[in-house]
Amino acid sequence: MNVKIALIQMSCGKDIKANIEKTVYMVQEAAAGGANIISLQELYPSRYFPQTVNVKHYELARPLTDESVEIMRQIAADKKVVMVVPVYEYARPGVYFNTAVVIDADGSIAGKFRKIHIPEGPQYLEKFYFTPGDLGYPVFKTAYATVGVGICWDEWFPEVARILGLKGAEIIFYPSAIGSEPDRPEYSSQEAWETVIKSHGITNGLFIGAINRVGVEDEMSFYGGSFISNPFGEVLARGGDGDEIVAAEINLKQIEEFRNLLQFYRDRRPETYGELAKLIIE
Repeated sequence: MNVKIALIQMSCGKDIKANIEKTVYMVQEAAAGGANIISLQELYPSRYFPQTVNVKHYELARPLTDESVEIMRQIAADKKVVMVVPVYEYARPGVYFNTAVVIDADGSIAGKFRKIHIPEGPQYLEKFYFTPGDLGYPVFKTAYATVGVGICWDEWFPEVARILGLKGAEIIFYPSAIGSEPDRPEYSSQEAWETVIKSHGITNGLFIGAINRVGVEDEMSFYGGSFISNPFGEVLARGGDGDEIVAAEINLKQIEEFRNLLQFYRDRRPETYGELAKLIIE
């Protein structure tokens, strides 16, 4: 029932090859430290390019056979670790997804999640780059745990965590790229970010791994603060604002203990929630 999870929090430069090499080093360090499941941050091989509108950035999209995924499959097989690998997926000309590939401990691809909630705001210009995900909210039964994934903006929506929890997810990973708000530079969303994500773990009785990048990229700075929390909302490990492996050992038995204490799933009344399917309730 004990599983060690690790989050790779790091800064990225303009050289994709160098970013991959740096990530590989940190992943191997995490595996050497006993991690069973390792998650990378959103769009891990590159800087956060959706700050501006530029057609040339479409060239960053790669098929899932790209080295950025294949090298992680090799590590997963060699080290017997499960990996969550977020990339910019080239599906076909003009159709590109913000995707997280889940790799099982034998190096096989357990499946993928494509980001569904696509933001659009100052320096978060994602609708220009990403087609909304078309795969729903899958969960992946891996060698160590059943995991679900939501990518960045997905993590703010409680419906995502509820669906993943009801499907049997024991851990939800939220790869992210979040930091400064250029239209309100005095505001930091970090406390709200952590609070809302921890609440998903509480209301669904499961573990959370939230991974955020760090560093300054063009006009944006990313605050890091990656964390792991348990079903009780307790933070088991939290990162700072630099390159770091954020790791903690979790006991999956706590899921049952918490759900027996607070019976949120038992007392749900889904027959009363039909209005939630409407865009506006009048």
